[in-house]
Amino acid sequence: MTTDSTLTPEQILTAAEDVLRRYGPAKATVVDIARALGVSHGSVYRHFPSKAALREAVTQRWLDQAHAALEAISAEPGPADERLHRWLATLFAAKKRKALEDPELFATYQALVGELSSTVEEHIETLVAQIAQIVRDGVDRGEFRPADAEFTARAVFQATAHFHDPVHAAEWKHDRADADFEAVWSLLLNGLRAG
Repeated sequence: MTTDSTLTPEQILTAAEDVLRRYGPAKATVVDIARALGVSHGSVYRHFPSKAALREAVTQRWLDQAHAALEAISAEPGPADERLHRWLATLFAAKKRKALEDPELFATYQALVGELSSTVEEHIETLVAQIAQIVRDGVDRGEFRPADAEFTARAVFQATAHFHDPVHAAEWKHDRADADFEAVWSLLLNGLRAG
């Protein structure tokens, strides 16, 4: 049992994730989260001023965890084409793993993401900026044809949406999903390469 004095935001977010998985976003309450922690709902509100703030923090945590490796890939040295392929493949693998291994929680996050468009928009901008960094490196090294990095990054992100947009999650379990990803990657790479 957690006490009010030892309660941390991380404990609350972990409990919130479990409660959301069990009850779904429509039925999960702050009282359910507090009960799971063995504290009063007021203790939860001391860390998160509203149910909306808590749901936003849970969603942000999920997005950050799902994509933690991407920032490192975008910043590392090495050939841009290899980094971009690994970045896109890592994003696809993370989304696919979440959707197939924990479908209840994935569905919950889809619902939460739909409610929190500003959180999602900020997250997408972060992802596009990471792609832009790789594209910029590729252009600077002569690996990719000269192009506006931000414009190209947004196009790459949109062109690969089938492999990271949750609306396509049902298709990720098919045997051909990985081959489809590689086919799209091949087309993108041909368009990006210099000369």
